[in-house]
Amino acid sequence: MGRKKPAGGSGTRATTVLTEAGIHFTSRAYEHDPRAESFGLEAAEALGVEPERVLKTLMALLDGALVVGIVPVSGQLDLKALARALGGSKAVMAPVDLAERATGYVAGGISPVGQRRPHPTVLDESALSYDTVLVSGGRRGLDLELAPADLVTVTGAVVAAVSRS
Repeated sequence: MGRKKPAGGSGTRATTVLTEAGIHFTSRAYEHDPRAESFGLEAAEALGVEPERVLKTLMALLDGALVVGIVPVSGQLDLKALARALGGSKAVMAPVDLAERATGYVAGGISPVGQRRPHPTVLDESALSYDTVLVSGGRRGLDLELAPADLVTVTGAVVAAVSRS
């Protein structure tokens, strides 16, 4: 059963997409500090969740096309592994302005759900170790908690080892 769009105008495209897809999720808001060095680690601490369960959404260019890598905030995206997982040859991080334009979200609040258009997506396999994981809800200070299998379903993600310490 999906969750209704939160009251008070705090809904985002991500919450709308999940609700319309009938995917159960929990909105987890926290007070965002714009001076935070790592938005993901800030979210983990503020929400009292281990960093391995909080995932960051990173945009990369794979052979010139935008793709998405979703990895724990405690790790880094392995660009070579991302390229292998999607059958490409070379991946580099996408410029922030391009990622923001392509997704419709601001950096630090890019959600893998509800982007302006779908992009090939890879979810790090470590996410499947947990009953629920948290991803950005489409703005800084809002994470969405959902089952990793539902995240795979709604994003069409491939699951592969794409995180490194």
